Amino acid sequence: MANTAHPPASELDHIPTVWLLTGIVVFPFLIYQLLGFLSPLIHNLTAMRISEIYVYPIKSLRAVPLKEAVATKYGFEHDRTFMLLKKKDDGTWENMTIGHFSDMSQFIQEFENYGTNDATIKITYRAYGDADKAKTIRIPLVPDTEKLEIFHVNMHSSPTDAFNMGEKYSQWFTSCFGYEVILVYIGSDNRRPVIFEDMQPLTPDPLTAFFKKNIPFLGRQVEKLMGIRQTEQWRIKFQDCAPFLITSKTSLDDVSSRLDGEKMDMVKFRPNIVIEGANEPWQEDYWGKIKINQKTEMILAHNCVRCKSINIDYNTGKPSVGPSGEVLKRLQKDRRIDIGAKWSPVFGRYTFWAPDAPKSQTIKVGDKVNVTKVNEGLTIWSWPGLA
Repeated sequence: MANTAHPPASELDHIPTVWLLTGIVVFPFLIYQLLGFLSPLIHNLTAMRISEIYVYPIKSLRAVPLKEAVATKYGFEHDRTFMLLKKKDDGTWENMTIGHFSDMSQFIQEFENYGTNDATIKITYRAYGDADKAKTIRIPLVPDTEKLEIFHVNMHSSPTDAFNMGEKYSQWFTSCFGYEVILVYIGSDNRRPVIFEDMQPLTPDPLTAFFKKNIPFLGRQVEKLMGIRQTEQWRIKFQDCAPFLITSKTSLDDVSSRLDGEKMDMVKFRPNIVIEGANEPWQEDYWGKIKINQKTEMILAHNCVRCKSINIDYNTGKPSVGPSGEVLKRLQKDRRIDIGAKWSPVFGRYTFWAPDAPKSQTIKVGDKVNVTKVNEGLTIWSWPGLA
């Protein structure tokens, strides 16, 4: 009977150990790769919804909630098309924002005859709850600018021409604030913002430029096929740095959980679109793109870093008392996640209209939202206008 060779017992003992060690090293790596592959797919299949829509016709006054709004690459129609400026002692004008002028919280905005040629913004000055001093004024939502004087505005080193709305409106606001202010309107114009470094538009190659000029549809398809991002300058109205701000209702619940029983008001974060249905808070930190109703794509480009405005009590116009006056401080404990703005906590995402999205799209409360791109890591704040 022939002898059958067997490996030494020591070698047999060694084989399971090798496979065990290999499995310990390789298996977690394979799981990580699989999750990385499946994550965008899972997000895409998990539909969330739009729960709230807000516009701010006069920048930094209270929000106007809407059931639907027309979205464009400049933002929602009528969002931040007006702005107030305060006259300084040296005769120059300072752009007013609620983070620096908390008394702007005393002005309630409402649309009247919305969707008609006679649409107006009804502004109510609530005077800190003093009914005797409260008053209202109505401003055309789309003013006739033919006879209005040009007024030069510079926002974050991004100059633009606007229109002086005239003494009637400026005097009314001046009487409310107690110091001289002016109301301006940007009209059909728009401004080139100081843009995030990684959102700088690219110069198209000659062939793509030819198609875009002569066959626009084909040019857009070529850009999409080649993965080219925006090749034209981004333009916005009186928003700070992006056309839209998107927030998550699930993350708002997490903020409220930090406030000892008090509930955080979403409007203090001043979003345009609020999304509900995220499985976990802060998932939006990693969202790169979303699609609304499977057709309108938006780019969630950067985190929104926060300032003391989220601590304001909208009833008193002063910092809140108690936990709601410490929102910024409490978020700083674990929400300073952006190394590009390491001292500021993050809530929400600055968002742009995708280059190949429709020219405009009506977006409604209840519309489905799917995440179509999940970033591998956190985005890094790169907007020089922060200072």
